[in-house]
Amino acid sequence: MSTMNWKRRFTLCECAVMVLLLGHMTSALEVPLDSKVLEGLPQPPTITHQSPKDYIIDPRENIVIHCEAKGNPHPSFSWTRNGTHFDVEKDHKVITRSNSGTLVIDISEEKAEAYEGVYQCMARNEHGTAVSNNIVIRQSKSPLWSKERNEPITVQVGVSLILHCRPPAGLPPPIIFWMDNNFQRLPQNSRVSQALNGDLYFSNVLAEDTRNDYICYARFPHTQTIQQKQPITVNVLNVDAMNETVLAAYLNDTDFLGDRPAGERKPSFMYPSGDSSTVSVLRGETLELECFADGLPTPEISWTKANGDLPNDRFSFHNFQKTLKITEVMEADGGDYHCLARNRLGNAQHIITVVVKAAPFWISAPRNLVLAPKEMGMLICHVGGNPKPTITWLVNGVPIENSHKDPSRKIEDNTIILSDVQTGSSAVYQCNASNEFGYLLANAFVNVLAEPPRVLTPPNYVYQVISNRQAMLDCASFGSPIPKITWFKDGQTAIVNGDSYILHENGTLQINVAQPLNSGKYTCVATNSLGNRENHVYLEVKEPTRILKQPEYKKVQRSSKAVFECKVKHDPTLIPTMTWLKDNGELPDDERFVVDSDSLTINDVTQEDEGTYTCIMNTTLDQDSASATLTVVEATAAPPIIYERPDPPRDLELTDQKERSVQLTWTPGDEHNSPVQSFLIQYEDSLHEQDVWNNMTEVPGTSTTAHLDLSPYVYYSFRVLALNDVGLSEASIPSNQYRTNPASPDENPSDVEGTGTEPDNMVISWNEMTGLQSNGPGLQYKVSWRQKDTDEDWMSIIVANVSEYVVTGTPTFVPYEVTVQAINDYGSGPKPEVVLGYSGEDRPTMAPESVKVLVQNSTVAEVHWEPIPPSTVKGKMLGYKVSYWKEKSLQKEDSKPEKPQELTFSGNETEGRLPDLQPYSQYSINVRAFNGKGDGPPSTNQKFETPEGVPGPPTFLRITNPNLESFTVEWGPPVDDNGRITGYILKYQPINNTEELKEMTLLANETSVILENLKYSTRYKFYLNAMTIKGSGPIVTTAITIMDEARPVGPVFGSVNFSLEEDHAILNWEYTGDENNVYVEYMLDNSKEAWKREAVNGSRTYQLKSLKAGMTYRVRVVAKDHGDATVHSTEELLIAVPAMTSRQVDIATQGWFIGLMCAIALLILVLLIVCFIKRNKGGKYPVKEKEEAHQDPEIQPMKEDDGTFGEYSDTEDHKPLKGSRTPSNGTVKKDDSDDSLVDYGEGGDGQFNEDGSFIGQYSGKKEKDTAEGNESSEAPSPVNAMNSFV
Repeated sequence: MSTMNWKRRFTLCECAVMVLLLGHMTSALEVPLDSKVLEGLPQPPTITHQSPKDYIIDPRENIVIHCEAKGNPHPSFSWTRNGTHFDVEKDHKVITRSNSGTLVIDISEEKAEAYEGVYQCMARNEHGTAVSNNIVIRQSKSPLWSKERNEPITVQVGVSLILHCRPPAGLPPPIIFWMDNNFQRLPQNSRVSQALNGDLYFSNVLAEDTRNDYICYARFPHTQTIQQKQPITVNVLNVDAMNETVLAAYLNDTDFLGDRPAGERKPSFMYPSGDSSTVSVLRGETLELECFADGLPTPEISWTKANGDLPNDRFSFHNFQKTLKITEVMEADGGDYHCLARNRLGNAQHIITVVVKAAPFWISAPRNLVLAPKEMGMLICHVGGNPKPTITWLVNGVPIENSHKDPSRKIEDNTIILSDVQTGSSAVYQCNASNEFGYLLANAFVNVLAEPPRVLTPPNYVYQVISNRQAMLDCASFGSPIPKITWFKDGQTAIVNGDSYILHENGTLQINVAQPLNSGKYTCVATNSLGNRENHVYLEVKEPTRILKQPEYKKVQRSSKAVFECKVKHDPTLIPTMTWLKDNGELPDDERFVVDSDSLTINDVTQEDEGTYTCIMNTTLDQDSASATLTVVEATAAPPIIYERPDPPRDLELTDQKERSVQLTWTPGDEHNSPVQSFLIQYEDSLHEQDVWNNMTEVPGTSTTAHLDLSPYVYYSFRVLALNDVGLSEASIPSNQYRTNPASPDENPSDVEGTGTEPDNMVISWNEMTGLQSNGPGLQYKVSWRQKDTDEDWMSIIVANVSEYVVTGTPTFVPYEVTVQAINDYGSGPKPEVVLGYSGEDRPTMAPESVKVLVQNSTVAEVHWEPIPPSTVKGKMLGYKVSYWKEKSLQKEDSKPEKPQELTFSGNETEGRLPDLQPYSQYSINVRAFNGKGDGPPSTNQKFETPEGVPGPPTFLRITNPNLESFTVEWGPPVDDNGRITGYILKYQPINNTEELKEMTLLANETSVILENLKYSTRYKFYLNAMTIKGSGPIVTTAITIMDEARPVGPVFGSVNFSLEEDHAILNWEYTGDENNVYVEYMLDNSKEAWKREAVNGSRTYQLKSLKAGMTYRVRVVAKDHGDATVHSTEELLIAVPAMTSRQVDIATQGWFIGLMCAIALLILVLLIVCFIKRNKGGKYPVKEKEEAHQDPEIQPMKEDDGTFGEYSDTEDHKPLKGSRTPSNGTVKKDDSDDSLVDYGEGGDGQFNEDGSFIGQYSGKKEKDTAEGNESSEAPSPVNAMNSFV
């Protein structure tokens, strides 16, 4: 066999060494057929192909009896026929194929019957003999129909009828069907149908059943011949023709069935007869039961099984329910089957008892063994059957009791035990199991070999896998004894079974979740007692391909451009290929579609471009994809398209109703210009959660049906909602209720845990199942537990309506196997998963020992301890807690112990660091173990001391007693001396000066020093730090200005004055200081709040505006230094702000009002003067005569009673002028006498007398203006106007 073929076969066999027996027992080892491996490797014969046991031949063709075998050396072949040797060499019509045992028999000149018989093939080489099954050769037969004369059959309407076929017995049996003279199949239905034996049954006949060409045909499949029975004539008569027919029946040879017209009747059985019958069937075959009933109306047939259901997925009904067919019959299919025939007049029942027998069948066939010398092995022939098969053993084709005795072989029932095998004891064993229904024959060789290991996997093979996926590294090997496979990574420590790796029996190394760190070189070593062999392979873990930016939904206008982005990340060593699809097909062959490396552009979009676009990024190892939809809309914007939520679906209907599923269909509502993207289907379970709607599934918007998987014991109602871009529709009207029957649970409770709360218990908890999960009434939980790795039996208890059970009396913290199984009134749930739990913990009982402290420096120490024994942990070891506290300072005698600090170290750590210690102090420390229950006892307190360290900063640094010649520098000792203070270092220098920094070393007991001879008007900065023997501590600083000698020494603030305005206070003061940071500070009197302040920016006057009316304030002026410390301050002033006065303004005191009044008074005075002058010059004038002389109708005086003007008179000064009344409609008609500049002598139409006095008439213009401005029908006189202001 070629190398390629061997590799293919070896891969199918998984190239595996399979271990069946424990200890020294060895399993079957398939010997590879690679020529390189087979070189010098012996193998007994194995039958690889043979003809079927029952071989029916076609007499028109040559007989070919197959027998193929393999082995090394290649086997030779021989045959027996009918139990005796068949010498194929002597029969020239028999040819044996080359390198094969297959026989080809030429029967062209010989009858096939001559070669009928029982054949058996034997393949042998020097290592044993394998035999084939007994092959029975029989010639196919298609005998002729026996001659018979079929008389016409006459029946009345309504009676039942059977037309018998009785076909000839053929080999194999023929296929039967009924046809007419035109070779058309006769129609069959629930009234007329054909039985398995070919007979045609009529439950009742009709007039249209009359015909003379009922013909039964038999087709013989091997010879492909069809034979027919003589036609049968059937005459069906009605009641009117009965008398004549009965008479004719006596005169002719016609068969007449029935003695009276047949009316309606209840069913009775035509076949099988009687009330019951028995049928036998063999396991694995197909069972066909049939019933044919007489009756009018035509009966309906139904089937049930007593004490059980029909086998699911293996039964079907045929022939209009008259035939029940069960495939692959099992023992459980035996029992009583009830056939029920029913019409409206009644019913009839027939019981068919099915008895299931079984020809021998394999439970476990013997398998080939490859053993090394001195090894043990077993051949097991495990078969079933009814009745129980008889097992016989053969060796090399000879009954084992007739073969030579072998002390290494022992037979026990169906097992051969081989022990201490020797080289040269190879053989082929046959197991024959038989009963009355058949037999089984199996060959299994025992090959005794001594072969060093060979690794069959190609060397240096490179495996590539995507990160986080499974990797399988092969190490196929061969050797005898079976080699043991060991794996190494990068030549380091051997790989063992664990969470990351799984070592399979066939040598394959499985990495469950490959990570980049798993990349590298792997070496597999195959070892047995004769040597070892290694092979190297390589694993490369690649980054997964991921779409970082997915294409997004696009809605574009026609003729515009659409761009879909698809940005991808992939392993740089893999070659990517980007593919775009439209609606899961190729993109159109159109130049408008432009594909770039990370995008798809569609130019000049058309309506046909709508659809779903998918980008797929492929590499040689993986792929990723993403999709988006393109919607094309019209470019015009008018009229505007209104998008709304869709209308709810309607017309919900349930079809294809089954026990665990149903088909839901609906009619979509109006989409309102936005396509429906999906339909959301919800359900209500009115049995368990009434009025609660749950999401069930979602289907695309193009679907109007959904196949819904259902749970048992639920009262379902369904409704559908539609979703578009605008939103969800209202829910549809619910469907009709659909109730599913109860069943046993399909699942068990989730989140099963076993944890202890006390040292002697374990709480088994789980999530309670919902009513939907219960599948039926009476939900309970079977809680089981047993201690792990012991021989204890499972303990169980059944509980209900709880989610936990407490197991008491358990040992402390031991592992338990725990299961929780759901059960209800209809059965138990699936086999539960075993969960590992633990009983309760107790506190550790022992303290850590050998606690030692190693001081590293003044602030850090290390602590070491010995771990406590595992037996004293009493639970899951979580770690150790180290408690330490400062007992006292070695410098300060009155120091008190501090609060203990605690550090936690996880796991089994036995050392730790203690940070942030105080120098020059004494500490105490202890260590204790802890678990989930709590802390164990602490160790004995250990004391240790820390050495001195550098001191902390001085507590303060300040300048006091400044004058022209000197001042004092004062400071406080450090709070944290951290040792013995050895002194202080004081440094100072002028600010912004290049002078050298001056330094003074001071004694430890000094806290002040006087400095003299400093420069006037110079600002100095001072630095101070403390010292111990370990060095200098942190520095504190301050600064001060030395005053000039010309400036007097004394208070810098003089007197302070203030004045109060309506909403602010004005402060004045004197100041002679140098500090520029001067502030006004203020706060409410008797307030505890901090001083508020405002900067004055060098001024000696400040307006304080933030004061509230009615409040009293404390106010002062201060000067501050650069450190924001108060240097100088005035005495505090107490300022009381008066309450807010009324905001009402006296208008008489306002300037604008006074000015206005003066202007009005002046105007009135001028008018009075003008009037006075005119009165003195005018006298009395007959105005009425003048008016009559003019005869102007527009200026005729009006009577008082009709609204006309009266006569002018000046006798009453206080009265208004005559003619000053306006018309009733509020308007004045303009005429030649209107008052104007002309009227007063500045125009040509004015009339004056000789002395210049005005003799004209007061007309309507002035009155008009006055009336419009004051809405009065009478204008006031000048006197009245004056009086109005007085």
